Amino acid sequence: MRTITAICAKISGAAGGIESIMSRLAKFTFIDARRTANPVRPRARSRGIPRALEAHEIFYTDDLHDASLLIGQALSDNRLTLTGFDSNRFAASLHGVRLRDVSMLYMDLHVAATLDFPVIGPYIAVHMPMNGRALCDQGGRRLEANTTRAIITCPGQSVVMRFDHDSPQLIIRIEQEALTRYVARLLGRTLTRPIVFEPEMELISDTAVRWNGALQLLNTEIFHTGSLVQRGHGVGALEELIMSSLLFVQPSNYYEQLVRPTGKPARPAVRLSLDFIEANLAEPITMNDIARHVNMSVRAIQQGFQAELGTTPMSYLRDRRLERAREELTDAIPSDGVTVTHIAEHWGFTHLSNFATLYRKRWGESPSDTLRNGSSTSS
Repeated sequence: MRTITAICAKISGAAGGIESIMSRLAKFTFIDARRTANPVRPRARSRGIPRALEAHEIFYTDDLHDASLLIGQALSDNRLTLTGFDSNRFAASLHGVRLRDVSMLYMDLHVAATLDFPVIGPYIAVHMPMNGRALCDQGGRRLEANTTRAIITCPGQSVVMRFDHDSPQLIIRIEQEALTRYVARLLGRTLTRPIVFEPEMELISDTAVRWNGALQLLNTEIFHTGSLVQRGHGVGALEELIMSSLLFVQPSNYYEQLVRPTGKPARPAVRLSLDFIEANLAEPITMNDIARHVNMSVRAIQQGFQAELGTTPMSYLRDRRLERAREELTDAIPSDGVTVTHIAEHWGFTHLSNFATLYRKRWGESPSDTLRNGSSTSS
């Protein structure tokens, strides 16, 4: 797990502070998710911060321009304006923790303000006010987020949020690529269109119990020292719980296919093969192993993969192993004693040079670069 603590001294008084923060935030695309020292002591403390996030302050600033830039790094480019009469009390703060592809953030603007996002970036976000409300304009629809109703944003959308005074939000951010991969595995086929959720999500309905339970587990795993996630285990399973809870609770353009499959299902050979591969990623796997497990011929499995996923079983296996290797390289910190060779061998790559070539082709950098860049942010 990559945890977040404060990354700067008081912004308004630190020379070059905003440039330093922007540099660190950019290391992980949108937030720096590593431990640093010297926590910020803001003048105005946010109320209602989840206990799991109290020690993980990303930034605090009372400068409107700086706040917009920093929120842009954590979410998307935006225009931040104040709409009330108490602008002198403005202070923006953000707390958060990022696992791999799921992040829990707590944003507080303290006063009435408007955030205009012209285009939401490549992530799905569930915005849940902990107090007050936010009136939202999304795709021509007027929506309200409050303590019993969340708003979900999806990539490419234009969203305007008008916050009441004292309306902090808990935000769950899920990276689009990871959710797409997960849904493709659930359905056993490549997705033909992006995942889009209905924007309003009731938080007190019977079905919302699953979502709230998943969030409680996430909060517990982050908060308690010695938890599985704190020890670096179970991150993938926890993220999949968050993603599946959202998928099976909230209507989307794939909801019916996930909850009530109709017509002919995806080829059984593909579905069973995907499950077998996922459960045995770190083990030696051959086409004959897959064929024996699903009780179908090698040819039938290969044809199914080509028709449903546009790839071969072995290419899919290789790509999944590359993804898991990248996760471990990104998560590693110096005290782990992790090496590229160890991770490559763990995920079935016996030839290091071949692994490095495949890795660079997939991710645009060498495995050692990923390991070094991830580790450097912990100091």
